[in-house]
Amino acid sequence: MAPSAAAPTHHTADGTKSGDVYRDYNDDRNAKAQDTLYTTSNGVPMPHPYESQRVGENGPLLLQDFHLIDLISHFDRERIPERVVHAKGGGAHGYYQTTDPLDDICMADIFQSGKKCPITVRFSTVGGESGSHDCARDPRGFSVKFRTDEGNWDVVANNTPVFFLRDAAKFPHFIHTQKRDPSTHLTHADDSTMFWDYLSQNPESVHQVMILMGDRGIPDGWRKMHGYYGHTLKLCNKNGDWVYGQMHMKSKQGTGFITQADSANYSPDYAQKDLYNAIEKGDYPGWDVCWQTMTAKEAEDLWESEKINVFDLTHVWPQKRFPLRKVGEFFLNENVKNYFAEIEQIAFNPSHNPPGIEPSADPVLQSRLFSYPDTHRHRIGVNYQQLPVNASQTPYRLANFQRDGNMAFYNQGSRPAYLSSIQPIEFRERSVNLDKVHGHFIGEAVTFLSEIRPEDFKAPRALWEKVWDEDARSRFIENVSGHMSNCTEEEIIKRQIAIFREVSDDIATRLEKATGTKGYDGITNMRFNGTHNGMAKDKANRNANGMTAPGVSSGNNNGAPRAGTHKEAAVGA
Repeated sequence: MAPSAAAPTHHTADGTKSGDVYRDYNDDRNAKAQDTLYTTSNGVPMPHPYESQRVGENGPLLLQDFHLIDLISHFDRERIPERVVHAKGGGAHGYYQTTDPLDDICMADIFQSGKKCPITVRFSTVGGESGSHDCARDPRGFSVKFRTDEGNWDVVANNTPVFFLRDAAKFPHFIHTQKRDPSTHLTHADDSTMFWDYLSQNPESVHQVMILMGDRGIPDGWRKMHGYYGHTLKLCNKNGDWVYGQMHMKSKQGTGFITQADSANYSPDYAQKDLYNAIEKGDYPGWDVCWQTMTAKEAEDLWESEKINVFDLTHVWPQKRFPLRKVGEFFLNENVKNYFAEIEQIAFNPSHNPPGIEPSADPVLQSRLFSYPDTHRHRIGVNYQQLPVNASQTPYRLANFQRDGNMAFYNQGSRPAYLSSIQPIEFRERSVNLDKVHGHFIGEAVTFLSEIRPEDFKAPRALWEKVWDEDARSRFIENVSGHMSNCTEEEIIKRQIAIFREVSDDIATRLEKATGTKGYDGITNMRFNGTHNGMAKDKANRNANGMTAPGVSSGNNNGAPRAGTHKEAAVGA
């Protein structure tokens, strides 16, 4: 059980919270029903919510009945667009505290000794709609909003350390294959053809596919799963030096899984109910926050020696070489009072980083820096960050020159909407030297698409041969073959078995027996729609379908920071 600790608050000289627009909402969310008065939306008291005006006791309704029109018109507009991914989810509030300072390599205030801040966490599945099953075989989203003294820091993570892709433009295509078929409107639970079609044409997905179809594909609720940022970040210290970092959130409850056969016996809202009930009982779930770090020189050496690319979302960093360093911990100790206001409207952005944390050149991360705030503006509105759950809680009063737009609750009064010399705004110097942190990238514009290479199969091979026991391997074969039974194209199954054969002949042999389909003998004679084949025997098969030339991805680095990439020294280099 977590210690009972309240999150810190910030006050001005007059005792009010300076940067905390959550205050008024918090007063409202804690009000009791018996302390309120029933009114219309404009505050006029009404005698009863069910009454309506009509002509006589049996005549038509009156358009002048604002109470009824007000009620119905608002009801007609209650729903906002659901998230295009991660639609089904839940979460809770809590607090983070630093236990082991990281100030030697990261200047972020939140990682200084003894720092605390309030947080909100949202867990989710990825592909399903808002009413889908919590026990679906799917990755889990694991997002945390840290309300630090330097603004909000949003960690938009998953429960797996890798993902299905490393080329940013593939993401919309991949997600479309996780949704309903545009013709039949069936999910891949009934027709898995397009699901496996995409994967069998993009073999770099194989590591994530193995995790998905393995025991971790259905975690035992949200409390018993780890979180991984997946992307590489840059951690910068006060001297302007930086290192690469990977963030992990390790469950204090341990991990657990649900088998495919047992999943049907669970409530569709199992994970939400499990989290809610645990918090209500005072059994507060917690996670350790840990970092793997490496210098720029180590990143170059890692590629040269082991062909592990720190900018590749399908690769993992070896923990023996780059051990986890615990920084802090967080606990969830408060259930939400209103799901829509505090979970459905919460918005996480990978671009929200406090001073001391910077994005790397990971191309998928780079695309998410734009995509996430863009979709929030569409789904919630341009002023979504003014909503209480998204607002920062800083010791200073926020100000900028963003004005107006739909639902501008806090429009900054009569203060100038431009950089005024009459009423000047205060500034704070940037604490990070961007010239050093961003590095030097000089080159012409290139068209890039990654290629599949032998090193892409090392980590999934280790998963099969060294991590899983025989029972786990058997469950994997059963899960894959069962899912493939809904695939209507045998050619797709042959291709996917060929990809698994590059991981292990044992996997391919077992799947051939389970599916009754003979797969191809590896991928050396295959050409893919979505990926260059760096393992092709025939040069004609190397380029992805439709491309006459492979572009710069045919080089030796596949987008990795090879020797000489970094022009500036980093910590420990």
